[in-house]
Amino acid sequence: MSSSMSSSPLSVAFLWHMHQPYYRDPFTGIYRLPWVRLHGTKDYLDMVAVLEEFPDIKQTFNLVPSLLEQIIDYTDNGAQDAFLEVTLKKASELTDDERVFLLEKFFLANWDTMVRPFPRYYELLLKRGLRFSRTDLRRTIRYFTDSDFLDLQVLFNLTWMDPIFRTQDPFLGQLVAKGKKFTEDEKRLLVEKQFSLLRAIIPKYRELSQRGQIEISTTPFYHPILPLLWDTNTARDPVPDAHLPKRRFAHPEDARKQIQMAMEYYEAQFRSRPRGMWPSEGSVSEDVVRAFHEAGIQWIATDEDILARSLREGLRGSSGNVLKPDLLYSAYEYSGVSMIFRDHKISDLLGFVYSGWDPKSAAEDLINRLLQIQSSLPQNEPHVVPIILDGENAWEYYRNDGNDFFRYLYEGLSKNERLKTTTVSEFLEMQGRRRKLEHLAAGSWIYANFNVWIGHEEDNTSWDYLTETREALEVFQRAHPEQELDSAWKSLYVAEGSDWNWWYGDEHSTELGEEFDELYRLNLMKVYKEMGKDVPQHLYVPVLREDRTVAPAIEIRGFIHPRIDGIMTSYFEWYQGAHIEVGKSGGSMHMTEGLISRIYYGFNQDTLFIRVDPKESFDVFPEGSVLSVEISRPFPFRVDIPLSKGATAKLFGRSDGEWSDIREITDVALDEILECAIPFRDIKAKERDELNIFIMVRREDEQFERCPWRGYITVTLPTPDFEAMMWH
Repeated sequence: MSSSMSSSPLSVAFLWHMHQPYYRDPFTGIYRLPWVRLHGTKDYLDMVAVLEEFPDIKQTFNLVPSLLEQIIDYTDNGAQDAFLEVTLKKASELTDDERVFLLEKFFLANWDTMVRPFPRYYELLLKRGLRFSRTDLRRTIRYFTDSDFLDLQVLFNLTWMDPIFRTQDPFLGQLVAKGKKFTEDEKRLLVEKQFSLLRAIIPKYRELSQRGQIEISTTPFYHPILPLLWDTNTARDPVPDAHLPKRRFAHPEDARKQIQMAMEYYEAQFRSRPRGMWPSEGSVSEDVVRAFHEAGIQWIATDEDILARSLREGLRGSSGNVLKPDLLYSAYEYSGVSMIFRDHKISDLLGFVYSGWDPKSAAEDLINRLLQIQSSLPQNEPHVVPIILDGENAWEYYRNDGNDFFRYLYEGLSKNERLKTTTVSEFLEMQGRRRKLEHLAAGSWIYANFNVWIGHEEDNTSWDYLTETREALEVFQRAHPEQELDSAWKSLYVAEGSDWNWWYGDEHSTELGEEFDELYRLNLMKVYKEMGKDVPQHLYVPVLREDRTVAPAIEIRGFIHPRIDGIMTSYFEWYQGAHIEVGKSGGSMHMTEGLISRIYYGFNQDTLFIRVDPKESFDVFPEGSVLSVEISRPFPFRVDIPLSKGATAKLFGRSDGEWSDIREITDVALDEILECAIPFRDIKAKERDELNIFIMVRREDEQFERCPWRGYITVTLPTPDFEAMMWH
């Protein structure tokens, strides 16, 4: 080795980012998805606990405040999630819907590393089928016994517990050895064990932090993309022709608020101020870094591509090799804040590649790469390799949840004198001098731009909804300064999080996309509810394009000519029409058991017909209820039908945001069922127009049912030859 090469140890700064979206339904308080609880038992505790075996290994853990808030909600406030509720229910008492839910959702785990290792779990997966449709599951549940469902409840929760705990804890070890035919008592004890692990998470981080083995950093509270909160036009810095939302969102005060809330929450949990911050998704801009400095943040981290764009230098060659290690592996300063830049390639090897390798070979490969970097650097100043990635999502792809890999890695690093793990603050104290950045490029860790969160039609729609809701809240607050609106602002800040737009657009997909879409819109709905205002109808329509229309159980097959009398005159009068089953189209967003069972609809050449069947009878609807047939396209109209016999139905039209009374509708009947006829000319609809329709039940200003709950019924108006074509 030449004398110009480094003989002092190279600092290696691992930063594990611990984060989950905010899964709490703002109306029911129930968590829609279980991942905080399940990653809590599989990843958050063991990732830090394993370090106690390796006292020389130092690391930084980035704990997002909204994740900590959810963990504490489980441990201190008895929070429930939909998966926990169906876990706790006795297998013999499960409804058919709950059995379908178990078969659909309780195999959400990596099949190779988390299902196959449990022979009984894999047997149940094969029995369910590797591919399925929801309609199949209704038939499949008949072949599953109570014992099958009980084993499934236990095994799903057991596999989401880290192998360390399954080995160390005698009761968990006993469950693994038993493998099947579990009892209700064992299931209850397993859930108690889950909660004891959740309760240990924050104290363990606190303990290792006080000991100095780890540093804890934070993120703006609800994980927003701060540069876009500051100003959505920032998206044009990296991508000048970015397609932006119709309305500009520019609220630096919200960006500052998300930082301030994070600092205060951190202090409450860890009795000190955080020094460092991983901005959500590594997203930075010059304005935002100045705001970090004002808040007292000493360091932040982002991606190497941001450094390359800031320096206007290529840091890697075409083969991916680092051309200028001295530039990449140094700390910088912008506007009084120190910055380090993640080694993209090494971080991605851990996140996406090493899981497929033998764990010992993977650990050796990583150490060899670090040694090569060490020997390529000049020795006149300290350097650091920042390895930054999710601390929870990669490990389910590794054998044994990554435990073998980590042990080989930490043991190898502990023994190697040319490498030294460090917390970020410790490295910065040692380094002393920072290189000054004259300019900081705006962007995130993904391609150094913001394209994942803005630019696609769905992303831009969600930004427009956010802007509109925030403006409504601000106007309302100015008009009602005495009203307590903390809950409304909280829901707005939750909606500012990055996780919703992660799933909008074409970049990422998940089988749980509907849940994310609904949670986003529910948080915006909550803002209006807190103000005592009507929820705008578009918030009931999914932002996800393919989810907007509700498919009927039976499609329209021909013209209908029903007698409007409110009774089932003949089975055949609605036979050629379409219908939807309200319970099945309602989705999981229903907050209460609905009052309506089915909606029928159809048409002839000049009239739209609607029929509504109550679950029991219209007599059980709250007194003073009105049923509205709302048409949002091509023009906004609604027919209000009071649910009291003899009352008059009326047609309303909307212009400039106001509803006005047009005329009475006489072709309406209410008895066993509700039937009504709406002439196309009254709603300005012509052939080939697409109508978007939904049914609303409300009393005065309170709306208590919407069918379908998400999206709308779509009807395309017939051409004169429609009947002949259908007949053909």
